[in-house]
Amino acid sequence: QVQLVESGGGLGQAGGSLRLPCAASGSIFSINTMGWYRQAPGKERELVATITSGGSTNYGDSVKGRFTISRDNAKNTVYLQMNSLKPEDTAVYYCNGVISWIGVTKDYWGQGTQVTVSS
Repeated sequence: QVQLVESGGGLGQAGGSLRLPCAASGSIFSINTMGWYRQAPGKERELVATITSGGSTNYGDSVKGRFTISRDNAKNTVYLQMNSLKPEDTAVYYCNGVISWIGVTKDYWGQGTQVTVSS
């Protein structure tokens, strides 16, 4: 059993910052790529950012230059630092992890955390 638990969501102001941590726990041998996705009302879930176990990052076009993803492998935790927030960043943010245990690799998702940015 693996759990991904997000925190740090809430209300932010345009131009401000928020930081989202996500911690993985449970039956974990290794964690490959971790990432953040978001879904706004009436829209499809979209990529925010991903980071590999080696630290290579990938960002969605709408957040490049504003958001930074990082991870602490010792703590099985991924972070999303969100700067220069915009109202269009309002969405439910989901943590994702590709996690291996006893030769099986699966995709896991957190329950989501709401981020609301006011103008």
